[in-house]
Amino acid sequence: MADARSARAGQRLWLPIGAMAGVITLSNVAVNFQINDWLTWGAFTYPLAFLVTDLTNRALGAESARRVVYAGFAVGVLCSIVAGLLGLSTVRIALASGAAFLIAQLLDILIFDRLRRASWWKAPFISTSLASFVDTLMFFALAFAFTPVPWVTLALGDYGVKLAMALVLLLPFRALMSATEPTAVKTS
Repeated sequence: MADARSARAGQRLWLPIGAMAGVITLSNVAVNFQINDWLTWGAFTYPLAFLVTDLTNRALGAESARRVVYAGFAVGVLCSIVAGLLGLSTVRIALASGAAFLIAQLLDILIFDRLRRASWWKAPFISTSLASFVDTLMFFALAFAFTPVPWVTLALGDYGVKLAMALVLLLPFRALMSATEPTAVKTS
């Protein structure tokens, strides 16, 4: 019986794992295309990772959401290796990206899980806003501190977009709530 339950849980994770892999891959490509001096397209695609994490956390619980994040991290590492081989990234940026992603996504899961019983919008908005701040600060500081890159300006632009996206992504979160009714969710 436990094996059947575990198999069903694994099957339910394929959709969020696939979505996370897609978001990470898209974001790793989009970050190479600048909009202006302080923003890339990656700032608009990466926040979708928080939507995937939050919907998974809501539907399947914190442990399943962590599994999705670990799978996303693995895809991110592979994307970083490919980007490095193609000369599109550096080891420093790859390490900064991986560390920021992992820490921020795990923080998002923790905060969301603590707020899951609050009003429908509080858990996704507060967890995404706080985790995005950590992600932005970690990534830009680790990737560009002590370089000529104006990383503080880039970080401010990036975080501003992430906050706006956190608000915008409340709409699909709300729309998908009925499709993600919690199933005996075990909190962290």
